[in-house]
Amino acid sequence: MDYRTLGRTGLTVSTVCVGTSSLGSHPAPRGTDTAVDTILRAFAGPLNFIDTSNEYGETNSERRIGAAIAAAGGVPDGVVVATKVDPIRGVADYSGARVRQSVEESLDRLGLDHLPLVYLHDPEKITFEEGTAAGGPLEALLDLRSQGVIGHLGVAGGPIDLELKYLALDVFDVVISHNRYTLVDQSAGPLIRDAAERGVAFVNAAPFGGGMLVKGPDAEPNYCYRPASPAIIGRVRKMAALCAEYSVPLAAAALQFSTRDPRVTSTIVGMSEPDRVAEAVDLAGWDIPAEFWDRILPLTAAGTGELG
Repeated sequence: MDYRTLGRTGLTVSTVCVGTSSLGSHPAPRGTDTAVDTILRAFAGPLNFIDTSNEYGETNSERRIGAAIAAAGGVPDGVVVATKVDPIRGVADYSGARVRQSVEESLDRLGLDHLPLVYLHDPEKITFEEGTAAGGPLEALLDLRSQGVIGHLGVAGGPIDLELKYLALDVFDVVISHNRYTLVDQSAGPLIRDAAERGVAFVNAAPFGGGMLVKGPDAEPNYCYRPASPAIIGRVRKMAALCAEYSVPLAAAALQFSTRDPRVTSTIVGMSEPDRVAEAVDLAGWDIPAEFWDRILPLTAAGTGELG
């Protein structure tokens, strides 16, 4: 496993990050036990970067990570646990007061008194003007950082143009984009370039596009949870055939397309069972010859604007 510096934070993180969006989705008690075992397996190495959110799994993701932290006697040295602020699900309140409440909830669920990295999550839920207004979410996050409750700030969203506007404020240390830097869609390109120029860490989420780049387009015809275009399906079929020719799992190619780019600090892979940790490590370390990349990269070149 390789490690990179997380932008200007000074933190060192693995190039694969443990994604936990589905960690809280399975019912208790088995779901809780499995989730705790998954995080404990991650704590054992080599992955040292955990990504969660206030709202994941209807708050159960943070609770289960907190249970794992307690079982481990605290966050292991060198492990970075990052979370995100969210409105209450179904309630249109992304005010500064709600952000402060979100952070307090996360601290309580995780059993921590300090959060090393907190993201403004899905800022597209409100306008940029609302996000940056006095009394708004960004002001609250900056205040919490100045108090030492938060170590570093990030922004995690979808629309690239909006994330570029937030980065231009020069207050964020990390940015997450999802589904927009994959074998079939590289519409995050301008954001990656801007982040690199600013010294902001770029973290890539959903390298598998919701499953198509693991199972193939015939088994999973959706990309980013919506029906894929015939053009995408055709390109992925060609990629899958090339992978078969080289005995490379499609998932390994999809993950390493992201991890091999030095501008991508870490790539978030969802893990809801202990075995998924080892699987992700294996995919990241799969031996892929240079000739394979020479042949597959031309197939990726059309993916510059599938999602925007």
